Amino acid sequence: MRIVFAGTPRFAAIALDVLVAAGHEVALVLTQPDRPAGRGMKLVASEVKQRALALGLPVAQPATLKDTAAVDLLRATGARTMVVAAYGLLLPKSVLEAFPLGCINIHGSLLPRWRGAAPIHRAILAGDTETGVCIMQMEAGLDTGPVLRRAAIAIGPDDTTGTVHDRLAALGGELIVATITALDTTPAVPEPQPEEGITYAHKIRREDAIVDWTAPASVVDRVVRAFDPAPGALTTLRGDNVKLWRARPSAMSSDGAAGEVVSAGTDGIVVRCGDGAHLVLTELQRAGGKRLPAREFLQGFPVAPGERFVPPVA
Repeated sequence: MRIVFAGTPRFAAIALDVLVAAGHEVALVLTQPDRPAGRGMKLVASEVKQRALALGLPVAQPATLKDTAAVDLLRATGARTMVVAAYGLLLPKSVLEAFPLGCINIHGSLLPRWRGAAPIHRAILAGDTETGVCIMQMEAGLDTGPVLRRAAIAIGPDDTTGTVHDRLAALGGELIVATITALDTTPAVPEPQPEEGITYAHKIRREDAIVDWTAPASVVDRVVRAFDPAPGALTTLRGDNVKLWRARPSAMSSDGAAGEVVSAGTDGIVVRCGDGAHLVLTELQRAGGKRLPAREFLQGFPVAPGERFVPPVA
């Protein structure tokens, strides 16, 4: 099928690769404008743009889709549908209606749970034990459209946003190819989303990643996993910012202050949480440093029992 593809990060780039490999004709790729990044703040192309150029596909980077020129560009492609995956721009009605088969979205949750921008982070933060991918017929509302195809995966106790992202990206590629291939010959029978169970995955803010040591150890553990690989769960020790990348719950508990270091050794830094339960920090990073196993972290930044991790000052 002849399609337009719209996406920006790696999640979308994986879907683009799979669609091209399956033989679908990508008439145009839309992605976000290049953004400054890194210490030098040089303009960097999105992963979708980099992949599209490598595949020899035409790329457009409009700042908005609300003007007639953008709509005319899309209609001129002769595409039957536009596949959207983590694009980052809202699609006006004129774009949704620009294709005979409308616009189809790859969404990383089991809708109607976790509509919105950060479904993987929010699922892990909430302690969900499963998530998945929905292929959705897009409409004007935020992720409210009927579902064409869905599949679920389990979220394990050691899963991070990174590990779940990669599995969902691969699953999304499989589902979108199956959906587009089927639409080539068979009319879609979309399933309306139920009214019950709606939740919203609001965009991640810096303060979301700040560790609240008064929370139960299970909650702090989820914060650490939810913000790996970015932006990292943030706390401070002796006034220094420290990011937490790996942790594991302990069977031990004790009375005392939340955030207090119980012990520190080669196996990790044991910290008391708000419910008295202990959390073992096994991979950490100081500001300007590298992610390090606890043993190496302690060599450069010794930590003593009785010291306390606390949230950074606003």
